[in-house]
Amino acid sequence: MQVSRHYKTFFRAMIKAEKIKKSYGQLQVLKGIDLSVNQGEIISIVGASGAGKTTFLQIIGTLSKPDSGKVTINGADYRNLNDKELARFRNRNIGFVFQFHHLLPEFTAFENICIPAYIANMTVAEAEKKARDLLNFLGLEERADHKPKELSGGEQQRVAVARALINDPAVILADEPSGNLDSKNKNELHRLFFSLRDRFGQTIVIVTHDTDLAGMADRCLTMHDGRIVDEKVRKK
Repeated sequence: MQVSRHYKTFFRAMIKAEKIKKSYGQLQVLKGIDLSVNQGEIISIVGASGAGKTTFLQIIGTLSKPDSGKVTINGADYRNLNDKELARFRNRNIGFVFQFHHLLPEFTAFENICIPAYIANMTVAEAEKKARDLLNFLGLEERADHKPKELSGGEQQRVAVARALINDPAVILADEPSGNLDSKNKNELHRLFFSLRDRFGQTIVIVTHDTDLAGMADRCLTMHDGRIVDEKVRKK
């Protein structure tokens, strides 16, 4: 897959986190994080286990609430939404890719991809067309009717990526997305993120321990003890 590096961001903050703090009991996990991510930008977040990376990603993704601070996604402040409204906001604005793909084992690849679209009340015809298009784009058209146990690890993760994309989310959040893949599938997945950005304009935040993937991002942020302590910008 050839990956263009010429996609231009719009210099508009797609994600903005301000003074994010989070504690669990007496343990302060996040200590006042500020971060702005432009539309069409890919950033990676690295750091030792326990630095607060996944907690911060969960807060950006509305899966957890900060003790204080503010997060906006695509200009929307979701702090005052009730649980139902928040679930709807998450479904339509954020796509998730995890280390463990969390595909539903009783459904085919095609059906797994369609489910978020059905939840968003997309028509069946539109959801199925988009799912087919994504399967074709990801080279999975011949695996559409296979269940997860019949797919390789790399294929399962690409199905998870398609599922994250089907509602055209403003943001994709990935937590150790290549952690369970072999070298070949890992490299393909890494290139895929940039292809998605170049084709669809996705804004992507990736938490990873993989130094190769981290170094490919537009910016690589290092977290330590609940703070962002370093930032490296990839040379164009």
